[in-house]
Amino acid sequence: MKLTPIQKRAERKARNHSDLDMNLVALIDIFTILIFFLMSSTGVEVLSTAQAVKLPQSTAEKSPREMLVVTVSATDILVGGRKVATVAEALATQGDLIAPLKAELDLQATRTVLRKENEPQNQSVTIMGDKSIPYSLLRKVMYTAARANFSDVSFAVSQKASKA
Repeated sequence: MKLTPIQKRAERKARNHSDLDMNLVALIDIFTILIFFLMSSTGVEVLSTAQAVKLPQSTAEKSPREMLVVTVSATDILVGGRKVATVAEALATQGDLIAPLKAELDLQATRTVLRKENEPQNQSVTIMGDKSIPYSLLRKVMYTAARANFSDVSFAVSQKASKA
């Protein structure tokens, strides 16, 4: 029995055809991990802000360093995300020293660094204050930070879009 060229071709195709299915799940997992790695290692440092805090805008181009953050919202004062005092208490105190804030900053200053080369030369703090807080409260927070030996004080701001 002689086969026509079309029949020979069909037979060859049937013989060489293997049921090889690609497993795309493993490939998708690899790409997901790769995308996650690339997104997490972009080098952009972002301070997490509470939704209750509306930061003022600035044209500062210097990127923030990682340091202790004092958040001053319209109602609370937080150190590293932990509530230490209310704004009403802080405004009602006589003088510029906020005692609970100083106690927490003193506690944070006594924490030891595991590796000596990571130890900062001076204590640094970032004040993340709502743009509507009164200056008298901001002055009390800065004074208290200075009394707790945090000599390097920075303010967190939102970066304005630059005009090109």
